[in-house]
Amino acid sequence: MNLLVRLLLTTILVVVLAKFLPGVTVDSIKTALIVAVVLALLNTFLKPILVFFTLPVTVLTLGLFLLVINAVMILICDYLIDGFEVKSFVSALIFSVVLSVCQWLLNLFVKD
Repeated sequence: MNLLVRLLLTTILVVVLAKFLPGVTVDSIKTALIVAVVLALLNTFLKPILVFFTLPVTVLTLGLFLLVINAVMILICDYLIDGFEVKSFVSALIFSVVLSVCQWLLNLFVKD
């Protein structure tokens, strides 16, 4: 149940952020739900592999390279999903940072 609530919150965040951030568009709520699911799957399976292989760079940048990895996840979502478009790397970076902060704030209110 908790997973469904988090996916729905992420879906709502994707729709809202696409309305306010330039360079990010989402066609429908269904597309936003697919984006939320694909992001969850990418963060579960692909992100740990990328973090492992980029660990030296991440340590040298004091963790800031993780923002680049998050932006790459958004760009992979853009590539995989029709109806979700991110114009540039900078748009993906801003979108990923704002989405992460909003998810963190909302997850404070969703209890396990």
